[in-house]
Parts: sequence; structure tokens; C-alpha cells
Amino acid sequence: MRQLITRIDDELHGQLKAKAASENRSMNELVTEALSQVVDGPAGHRTVRRRARASGLLAEVQPPENVLSLDELEAATRGLGRSASEALEADRGDW
Repeated sequence: MRQLITRIDDELHGQLKAKAASENRSMNELVTEALSQVVDGPAGHRTVRRRARASGLLAEVQPPENVLSLDELEAATRGLGRSASEALEADRGDW
């Protein structure tokens, strides 16, 4: 992770500090979000994910350890249930 040193007006610093405190966030988090919005735009992917994670709306899903190939999946499910054509044929009856 990189560090960025910049000079900002005392009044702006005070406003950032007050906003961070009112949102119970660090100034670093607030400034990082602001800079991300400059790069990504206001509804950027990272911003949306960050807000969703902060509000508890983002479910982090880990990829499965073992993913079956299509052939393995077909072999594993062969013989389970009726095929779609069999089900449709049974529903249609004799016309």
C-alpha cells in the first residue's frame, strides 16, 4: 500500500476531520473514498462495494474448492429425475 502526502487548507482539514468523526470513520478511509470517487466516478464499483460492506449488505462468497467440469457434472447427475423432454411429453398427453 502506498502513502500520499499532500497539503490542504486548514479549514478543509477541519471539515474532513469533523465529517470522519460524525461518521465514526478514520480520515484515511474518508479521503481514500473521496479519491476513489474521483477515479471511478460517484457510483464506481469499488465505492459501491465499500459502502455495501460497511453497511453489512455485502456477502463475501469464497469460490468452491473443487469445481466439477461439465462432463463430471453430467456423469454425477445422470439418472436423476426426468429429462425436460420426458416431462414435457408427459404434460402434453395425446393430442
